Amino acid sequence: MCVANMNSIGASETMYRVWTDDPGGFSTQRITPMHHNFHEHPLFQVPELVKLGMDLSKLDQCRFMDPKRTVASRLAHDSRPPDGRSIEEFFQRMEEPGSSVAFYNIEVIPRYQALLMLVVNSMRSLVEREQPDIFRVNGFVFFAAPPSVTPFHIDRENNFWLQLHGHKILNVWDHRDRSIVPAEAVEDFIVTQSLGKVHFNEAFLSRGLEFDAQPGDAVYFPSTSPHMTRSEVGRAAPGDRLSISIGVTFYTAATREVARIHQVNRLMRKCGLSPSYPRESPTADAVKSAVGGLVGAGRARLGAARARFICMTSARRFKHTPPPGSY
Repeated sequence: MCVANMNSIGASETMYRVWTDDPGGFSTQRITPMHHNFHEHPLFQVPELVKLGMDLSKLDQCRFMDPKRTVASRLAHDSRPPDGRSIEEFFQRMEEPGSSVAFYNIEVIPRYQALLMLVVNSMRSLVEREQPDIFRVNGFVFFAAPPSVTPFHIDRENNFWLQLHGHKILNVWDHRDRSIVPAEAVEDFIVTQSLGKVHFNEAFLSRGLEFDAQPGDAVYFPSTSPHMTRSEVGRAAPGDRLSISIGVTFYTAATREVARIHQVNRLMRKCGLSPSYPRESPTADAVKSAVGGLVGAGRARLGAARARFICMTSARRFKHTPPPGSY
């Protein structure tokens, strides 16, 4: 096992990494099984992750799910444990079946921000040969005591998904397969962050990839790739009853451009047109990207003006954050 000084993240850069068996064949447009050794890093051990959870709970960045959810459930979170227990009690009893919590945006804690950059930097040269300008690296940690699921959904970002402890099954689909998530649903999600039109069907299973992940396993998947996870009773190793994974997500110049195209496509669709999907027409993409940048900037200004108005006319505090990469 690798041993590192937790106060010297930089010194561990050559010790911890994510890698692929075929670097030459890696593409940011394809789902790719990978490997990592970050499950050995001191900051990713359970006691340190519990400390991280306590720190994030004070910032309202822990999210809990109903243990009765299924992969077809709406992706909904609560800032408090569903059974009413305190945050402290949740972590004391976190190995009870069905317990689960997600840590959002762990990069707000400096020692974890540095660690996320180690993950991305170990693959940066392969990513940026196709998609330059990596920005906004975020981290999401998922604790689960089997049985537990994360429902079917899509994300805006590219994702390095790493299994840290225990066992988990990841199902993921090609982001270009419109039979899984239609274009209109992707556009709505990119622009409004709504998953209302993203629905799971059992028939999808044969069209996707399934990864039976153990510590040290990783998967890369592109922005808007549909995915879901589950951890099962009876698969946990003795003394390792928790399933813990992390999604290290990031945007690039390419994800920004595609987000702009989706914004224009959504407007065109509302006008009764059937626009080409991103990457189907380079000429159309170039025009839409330019227009989409203006549309996104305009939406951001309107959102900021609305936030200022609400603050001036009521006691509510409202912060407008435009969708990342939208302009």
